[in-house]
Amino acid sequence: MTRGRGLAAAIGAMAAIVLTVTVLPPARAAPAPLTRAEATAVLAVIPARYLAWYRAAARTCRGLTWEVLAGIGTEESGNGRSSARGVHKGKNRKGAEGPMQFEPPTFREYAARADRSARLTPYNPKDAIFSAARMLCADGAASGTAKGLRRAIFAYDHARWYVRAVLAIAARYTAAERALPHRVAHRGSAHRGRARRRGRR
Repeated sequence: MTRGRGLAAAIGAMAAIVLTVTVLPPARAAPAPLTRAEATAVLAVIPARYLAWYRAAARTCRGLTWEVLAGIGTEESGNGRSSARGVHKGKNRKGAEGPMQFEPPTFREYAARADRSARLTPYNPKDAIFSAARMLCADGAASGTAKGLRRAIFAYDHARWYVRAVLAIAARYTAAERALPHRVAHRGSAHRGRARRRGRR
């Protein structure tokens, strides 16, 4: 290589570096912490009994957080507050039942009788939440890794947008939890499996 060619090559390489740096997107700023009022409002969408069940059910599976369970419950039925068909009785148009929207075969596979005072059913929110925790645990959450958790959520509903939506809701709940003293967070809210999951409403 001659000196001229070497200089040209060096200049070209520098230009490529400059171009690469120039086109990189700016780093995203970290979201601002929630205020107490904002955090209280975020957690207020979860009925107190649902929050207690999410917390208890998450403790049955290492690697699963209550926020992810709540993210699914929020996405599926607004934490039991939805009046859509199939949430409190009957089935939706895809055959899903209860506040966690299980298809009957999936519920039979993962059913957990958490409420000993009543018959096991997907319409019982406590049973449904503990059953969802069992399913998520079996489908990857037990690994304790982000990849395993995403796999478990995807198994719950085979859609990438669904995984993103649940994780976004969970992140919001996590931020709210951090913004409030633990005791306030407790009071403030005072399937298919794998290829057989449930249908969308």
